[in-house]
Amino acid sequence: MAELSETEISNKKLAAGLLGIFLGSFGIHKFVLGYNNAGIIMLVVSLAGGVVTCGIATGVMSIIGLIEGVIYLTKSTDEFRELYLDQEKPWF
Repeated sequence: MAELSETEISNKKLAAGLLGIFLGSFGIHKFVLGYNNAGIIMLVVSLAGGVVTCGIATGVMSIIGLIEGVIYLTKSTDEFRELYLDQEKPWF
């Protein structure tokens, strides 16, 4: 991955955090961070699992997205870069 500036990291952190909070059940925040497999898993579980479980799976994915969004926003920029961009930690 190309070296990102401090501003680009902050923008990515803010975008991922807010998308996690507001659209977390669809895994959009995972796609922003480049975790396509994790994003697809969240999207499929929310949509297909939500239909099968009458929305319970979508609710669970929403809670996971909310938690991850808050975690992203509360990390310092350096911690965020190290954990989610350098080490590529896809979950929590």
